[in-house]
Amino acid sequence: MNTKRFKTTVIAFAALLSGVAMPAAQADAGLQIQLFHRLPESKAVALQELVERFNAQEKNARVVLSDADWRSAAPHMLILEGEDEEAFVSGKPRYKALHALMKDAGVPLQTLRPPAMMTRTPVNAKGQLLALPVGLSTPVLFLNREALRKAGVNAEAPSVATWFELQETLGRLADTGHACPYTVAEPGRVMVENLSAWHNQPVAKAQGKGKALTMAPSFNGMFQVKHVAMMASWSRARYLHVFEQNSEAEQRFASGDCAVIAASSSSWADFRRQGKVDVAVSRLPYYDDFPGAPQNTIADGPALWASAGKKPAEYKAVARFIAFWLEPQNQVAWQRETGYLPLNRAGLLASTSELLGDDLDNVRVAVEQLTNKPATAESGAQPVVERERVRRILDEELAGVWADSKAAKEALDNAVARALASH
Repeated sequence: MNTKRFKTTVIAFAALLSGVAMPAAQADAGLQIQLFHRLPESKAVALQELVERFNAQEKNARVVLSDADWRSAAPHMLILEGEDEEAFVSGKPRYKALHALMKDAGVPLQTLRPPAMMTRTPVNAKGQLLALPVGLSTPVLFLNREALRKAGVNAEAPSVATWFELQETLGRLADTGHACPYTVAEPGRVMVENLSAWHNQPVAKAQGKGKALTMAPSFNGMFQVKHVAMMASWSRARYLHVFEQNSEAEQRFASGDCAVIAASSSSWADFRRQGKVDVAVSRLPYYDDFPGAPQNTIADGPALWASAGKKPAEYKAVARFIAFWLEPQNQVAWQRETGYLPLNRAGLLASTSELLGDDLDNVRVAVEQLTNKPATAESGAQPVVERERVRRILDEELAGVWADSKAAKEALDNAVARALASH
């Protein structure tokens, strides 16, 4: 879909939506509102366009993007993830809770209630948003249709619903000369966090009693060992290729070197933008001999935080910007340009709309996967495992499996021991 036709479609689609009208701007003195981010280039372009649209219609404030160190610059808004976000929310609160900010400003917060399978960092104990999760995604399966056709596989409806079906497809790709049938970005996130949730298997366990009760990593159970061992056999058979950098796995798929990849659902926008591969998207496979599978996967990603200690007029401007971001046409454009998941009803409706063709196929598949079944205590998000340090430990230990120097159980046992030591 070309850009001009897409914008026309977005306007027409937004007109069909109800209940998302936002209040007009309040009268303030001219304000400059700083927004810090370190989004990748393709996502940063979409953010810049959003900011420019807001500034064009906002008469009393201007949002300015910044990459200055947030620890010293104290911008009004920050888009954070990983270790940056963990540092920001630790210790004395540096943020003003989003739900309180919007209420104080008198601006409705038109978002979905945070689901149990969403990362818990930007949510308080009452289920209220502390920050706006603007960059949610979940791992899905992407396939190169042309590579499938050459291997004699039905490219429009490939049989990859289960891991054993995917194995057969990868075998056909290998037999027809494809050097990299399958790769994966963020192996720990896919193979342990999300595959465990997809099969309703715990990755954390309770330790202690009463007020001392805490959750600790425990992702070395029978299910996790079985899956990593199977992936190790794929690696030895040259079906699976794991690269040192997550970005390399995505680059190899985008260039056509690898035929199938498990990667973030938001990667869809980048793959299609590069235009070298005819991309299909599918849910992650599951084990059909595992009771109750598939269950649901986990959504996480960067969130928009508001700094503490700002003036009421500045918070009102921040609230208007957030309300603008959540307007139907901006939600649809944000999803399409970044690949991130919907934040409200407008975005959800867009992902199932025939008006937008296949532009949001990744969102449709991701939402279906996340909501396949109601999240349970085992399949809900576990902050202790989502920590960046734990993910790094897990990927480091799994690297020994791909190098054929460690067995699956040894690697996962080591990862849990190291994660507990750092807990």
